Amino acid sequence: MYLKKLIGMSAAVALLFAAGCAAANSGNVVTEDQLSYGSKGTPPKVEYSKAAPGTSKRLPRSYENAPPLIPHSIDGLVPITLKNNACLGCHMPSVAKSMGATPMPPTHFKDFFFATKKKLIKQKLYEDVIAYKARLTLMAKKEDIAPQRYNCVQCHVPQANAKPLVANTFKPDFRDPSAKHHSKLYKNLMEGVK
Repeated sequence: MYLKKLIGMSAAVALLFAAGCAAANSGNVVTEDQLSYGSKGTPPKVEYSKAAPGTSKRLPRSYENAPPLIPHSIDGLVPITLKNNACLGCHMPSVAKSMGATPMPPTHFKDFFFATKKKLIKQKLYEDVIAYKARLTLMAKKEDIAPQRYNCVQCHVPQANAKPLVANTFKPDFRDPSAKHHSKLYKNLMEGVK
């Protein structure tokens, strides 16, 4: 059985590789210069927000449940290390409201890649996240943050005032208008999973 799967996967990889090679030889190849500034020189200097945390206007999300952009300066807040994460001083659920900051959502306190694999397969993960929400309001601690969520700037980035290299025609479709500023991922995490 294992050998059949291995042969099948090898065949699939070979077909994908062959299709990629065929596409590369079809003349529809995008060159490196087309994907970047390339020979056009260095990109223009971009400006990031200089607003201090707590003084900036919240930016709308790029799409439903997208990680929100950081609307303030991150000077002095990075790098994030194992011993120091300055973001937590304002964004932990226990202090966020008093600081005027967006609180970390319940999903940031759930390790989706460790002991929950069996629960995910059994489709009980949604109930676990909802149960977590009740406990997070005032009792969450730094140690409770899922390891994959601790380095905030993996997903959350400051917005630069820069001209895009390529025109963007994407228009997000928010099912709920409040999703422009608030994630509801913990409520619909298992949406579409059977």
